[in-house]
Amino acid sequence: MLPAEAVRWAREVSAPPGAGNLPGSASGVFVGRNRELKRLRGLLTREGEAAVTQVPSRTRAIHGLGGIGKSSLALRYAHEYRREYTLVWWITADSTEQIVTSLATLAVRLCPQWAATVGVEERAAWAIVWLQWHPGWLLVFDNVEDPTDLRHYLGTLADGHHLATSRKATGWHTIAPTMALGVMDPDASADLLCTLALGQRPPTPEEQRQANDLAAELGYLPLALEQAGAYLYQTGTALGVYRQLLGRGLDRAADGTDPERTIARIWLHTLTAIEGRDPLAIRVLHTIAWLAPDDIPRSLLATLATDPIALGDALGVLHAYNMIAFTADRQGITVHRLVQMVLRTRATADPVALGRQEAEQALIQAVPDGSDAASEANTQWERLLPHVFALAESTTPSCPTSTETTGIYRAAAQYLARQGRDAHSIPLRTAVLARLEQEWGETHPDTLVNRSNLATAYMEAGDLDRAIRLFESTLAQQEQVLGNTHPDTLISRNNLAGAYEDAGDLERAIPLFESTLALREQELGDTHRYTLNSRNNLALAYMTAGDLGRATPLFEATLAQREQVLGETHPATLTSRNNLALAYQAMGDLGRAVSLFEATLAQREQVLGDTHALTLATRVNLAGAYRAAGDLKRAIPLYEATLRQSEEVLGDTHPDTLINRNNLAAGYRAAGDLDRAISLYEATLAQREQVLGGTHPRTLTTRSSLAGAYKAAGDLERSIPLYEATLHQSEEVLGETHPATLTIRNNLADAYRAAGDLERAVLLYEATLRQSEEVLGALHPDTLIACNNLADAHRAAGNLTRAIPLYETTLTQREQVLGDTHPATLTSRNNLAGAYRAKGDLTRAIPLYEATLTQREQVLGDTHPSTLTSRNNLAVAYEDAGDLERAIPLYEATLTQREQVLGDTHPSTLTSRSNLAGAYRAKGDLTRAIPLYETTLTQREQVLGKTHPSTLTSRNNLAGARKAAETAQQSDAATAAPATDPGPQPLSDLRQSPQ
Repeated sequence: MLPAEAVRWAREVSAPPGAGNLPGSASGVFVGRNRELKRLRGLLTREGEAAVTQVPSRTRAIHGLGGIGKSSLALRYAHEYRREYTLVWWITADSTEQIVTSLATLAVRLCPQWAATVGVEERAAWAIVWLQWHPGWLLVFDNVEDPTDLRHYLGTLADGHHLATSRKATGWHTIAPTMALGVMDPDASADLLCTLALGQRPPTPEEQRQANDLAAELGYLPLALEQAGAYLYQTGTALGVYRQLLGRGLDRAADGTDPERTIARIWLHTLTAIEGRDPLAIRVLHTIAWLAPDDIPRSLLATLATDPIALGDALGVLHAYNMIAFTADRQGITVHRLVQMVLRTRATADPVALGRQEAEQALIQAVPDGSDAASEANTQWERLLPHVFALAESTTPSCPTSTETTGIYRAAAQYLARQGRDAHSIPLRTAVLARLEQEWGETHPDTLVNRSNLATAYMEAGDLDRAIRLFESTLAQQEQVLGNTHPDTLISRNNLAGAYEDAGDLERAIPLFESTLALREQELGDTHRYTLNSRNNLALAYMTAGDLGRATPLFEATLAQREQVLGETHPATLTSRNNLALAYQAMGDLGRAVSLFEATLAQREQVLGDTHALTLATRVNLAGAYRAAGDLKRAIPLYEATLRQSEEVLGDTHPDTLINRNNLAAGYRAAGDLDRAISLYEATLAQREQVLGGTHPRTLTTRSSLAGAYKAAGDLERSIPLYEATLHQSEEVLGETHPATLTIRNNLADAYRAAGDLERAVLLYEATLRQSEEVLGALHPDTLIACNNLADAHRAAGNLTRAIPLYETTLTQREQVLGDTHPATLTSRNNLAGAYRAKGDLTRAIPLYEATLTQREQVLGDTHPSTLTSRNNLAVAYEDAGDLERAIPLYEATLTQREQVLGDTHPSTLTSRSNLAGAYRAKGDLTRAIPLYETTLTQREQVLGKTHPSTLTSRNNLAGARKAAETAQQSDAATAAPATDPGPQPLSDLRQSPQ
């Protein structure tokens, strides 16, 4: 989130009249398309967004590349209706990175004093806030490659118009209405040619006929018409003569004229004419063909000419021939993508690859060096990155990467890694690896290290299949070349084990971690820092597998050795202390976990500083422990403070910041503040989709969490489809049996159960339980959760003969695996008591409720939310037994405590209030019951909404109580169902410190 002062500026700063950043037009002439212009205006005024795409090939229009005039139409619309908007902003939309960069320039334009002090992500975030506060703008997203890139912006920014251009005709049906654009009609094409070629002079009848013929020869392609018109005007060539020069050997594609061939034919003469006027212009043109098409800094081309005036003249010639356009400030250059494609195609056929070496040298000179201030270097990098990527992605066998250019790619990849965007470095790391394989061979040590780096980038991108394949091949080659026990080989073995763990393949991860540890103990010694790293990583894998009996002692041993070898406050020692605290928390020993987290946090603040990434990690872990302990009054402020610091230190969209934002949303949800939870989940999801991609594992986690928040709010119409979509994506990306997929499947079953669709819920719970037993084992904590939830579903369906044995089995297994007083064991005990009660077996239910309450008071504390749930459930059992003398005081005490601990309007507090009203009514005390029902109904309407199931229960209960009061007879109106321990909630990102 942005600092308060920046938010205030976003609210108060107004755009000056006519504000915008529209690019120049290469020709400055717009002819025809009036019908399309009017239709576009209608779409925008009616729908608020529109996409201009190419006509699909089935309509027999031009296929393949651009040149159809989409950007020209959008530019014309922006100029035509500029006065209708408060701001018109042109956004290069080839990628999410470039969208963010373009939005960032809006902050620089409107709030330069603040924008100069922050990074690109913060500027873009400020721009979005400004657009939310100031309606009536137009955003033009030019050349959208992936329509889903716009979903976040269209959902977040609703008070203006969105106009997109794209070569993609599909994928828009859920994003925006589209308007397909074909070639120009014959008359408009001829008019455009005459206007450009003849200037102000009207054409003669013969010239008009020749223009018609030439337009047909050029396939009515706007780009070809503009380039031909510019040549005719600059050289004075007659229309008929030019057509003869082109010749008639035009190859025809299946669906019309191929634009590349059309442009290439024109250039045989245009390039000759330009070279005759200014040879430098040709050199410049070939150089920019290898860069990104938009916003090429004029300063980047300074290496091409020692004389700035000569460079300016060359650019002027290119502009005169419609080869380039200038940005609004004339300090940037834009070239059409089709122009670049044709130039590169011609250049790669030449052994020298014209212009590529010059483009490489230009970037080499522009790369920031170590002397630049951090903020200045970041700004330089962000402007250079599109051009570095363009160069990397256009590498071909005929123009291999030079050693110096490889250095650029490596430096850019390292910059992205420092920014938490290593996933975006894949094209760069791929180019580096290709160069090293060519220069040094497949098995050179440097090649192997860089292959491992590429695998890490794939892992960060969530592409675990490719990451694992790369790690496996790297390890096999290192074993062959370096030997089985070489330090680099052991590092690769550790990395591969980590990738297996991320993929949920613990059967391969744990043995590999174990063998790596054994080899490091043998080769490096028992207390070498790498050996200690392996021991720590193995302990983490055991914990992931639910084997806390092996994980915790290993964490304790590693901590003791690190304290002895490295010292009490060494960063690695503090990591061990943090991880041991996580193990204690997983064991349910929250007292030791909280104490250890608090001590670790104090030491990290002292040793590393208050805002170090690892300090922030421990702070969020401590908040998570407070939350697990039911201490939300300490958890939420700590989550909020950590998020603020993460935003300030790492930036608004850094992956760790997004983890902290997700965790705060989970804290709000636990506190019953569903409005803030849902808003924060929605914002986090949009940012993760933008930064990490729509199918990254962490994006799927947030999507599942948002679905869970919708479910908690009673909005099953949004929850269930979101769960279903997330499950489908998780199955595709992570696999059918990945632990995260099993969790999402379980949560979808929860949603089906909440919707009353018990048949689908039971089937899904059963499938989840089977798969958990196969993948994780029968005694894994997640398997026991699945078993408990299946029992819940059978109980909800009234099938107690199947529910009770499942509850009993789960309780026995939890006692065996987790211990008698683990929070999850106490949950099983509570749920079994609930099943006995549902069966009417109060003689077994009440003692079990009483025992569970006593244990929760001892283990979790008197006011922990779970303790309060036990107290509430015991009161319900007393009421069922007709013992109102014990039920009512227990209800009253529970309500008072929930009001103090959770707040007056927390859903659980409202449950207690409703249950107490029901007990008063059962006693015949309607004078106390009715006001309490009325209060509960009002609060549920405010907090949960008028149609939430719990609100409907309250309304029904109040109606029954009022009827009973009117008739002075007891009614059988439904009472609120007693609260029981819920099944597992969607996973949040409980961050573990990286090794």
